[in-house]
Amino acid sequence: MTERRLPPGSSGTTPDDTTPGRDATSAARGVLHGAEPPGGAPAPLRVITYNVRYFGHGTRGIASTSAAITRIATTLARLSPLPDLVCLQEVETQSLRSSTMNPRWHPEETQIDRLMTELHAELGRRGLRERYVAYYFPAHTYRLTSRTNIYTTGLAVIARDTFRIGHHNAERPHDITHRQRVKSLKQTRICAHVSFEHESGQSFDVFNTHLSLPSVFSREFWTGEARMGFGPNQLEEARVLADFVRREQRSDSFIVVGDFNSLPGSPVDRFLREEIGFVDAFAKVRCLSESEARAFPTAGFMNLRMHLDHVYSSERLQWLDFTGTHPFGHKGEFAGLSDHVPLIARCRLPGRSR
Repeated sequence: MTERRLPPGSSGTTPDDTTPGRDATSAARGVLHGAEPPGGAPAPLRVITYNVRYFGHGTRGIASTSAAITRIATTLARLSPLPDLVCLQEVETQSLRSSTMNPRWHPEETQIDRLMTELHAELGRRGLRERYVAYYFPAHTYRLTSRTNIYTTGLAVIARDTFRIGHHNAERPHDITHRQRVKSLKQTRICAHVSFEHESGQSFDVFNTHLSLPSVFSREFWTGEARMGFGPNQLEEARVLADFVRREQRSDSFIVVGDFNSLPGSPVDRFLREEIGFVDAFAKVRCLSESEARAFPTAGFMNLRMHLDHVYSSERLQWLDFTGTHPFGHKGEFAGLSDHVPLIARCRLPGRSR
């Protein structure tokens, strides 16, 4: 669990602060914020998956900036309804890239610490009492010396502090990397897993991941028309991911989200949907074919626009909408903050049996 310290003079509060009237406020907000509606069905969950590009989009990923962290935290805090879960990809700990243009407020501060500080400060300024807990999952470290990192990679899962945590693998995220050539240089890819218990008593699992790009060493990379999700290395990582989900899920209700670097209809996408049985929530809610889903870009590189981010789940979840999700390059709350846009979805957990 991360530290969430506030800078001097901030009006925000940390999750450990006691806030009078919090229970009454949460109850008054009802269905949108966790209270169980009549009929035994838990309130909808608002879930976000977002590749934040190490909070360095303004420098083309060369260095993180404090402005990027503040803007993303502020935008999250201004969403209505507020999210219940936020899954992030491309998050650092401490490195030259993360701190050269973004000095740390205290020696132990990491990117997720700063994000949580800014998030809770903005919630406090807006008079909101909701608070969150964050877990960081380290993936890879490129070192200059034993004490200095050039840059690091990792994932994060942020959740309301009203959810109970049954299990997480933050200390040892699952390695899904397919290593074939230049093994010592291959960036580690992982899957983060957190098992939650909702206020209603329902359990559900969240898996957050970031697959590799297609390998340039494969013949398919140079001979095929499409590449993203067509790499044999990507398909192998998808197999490892699916096996991990099957083995580690604590509940029949689970969500698998992240940056899959794979197009709708690619071998990776079809494997997860057709062979494993994952539900593509975005395509299901929007009633989209593979080609129609491809036409909705979630990421951009130079003039390229691609649908690379996905929200998959088990069949037990009822997906309601993707309100607040905008195509990359279009206007929206998150426009210009990363080379990806977040997928923002609402789902409902199955009701309890009576």
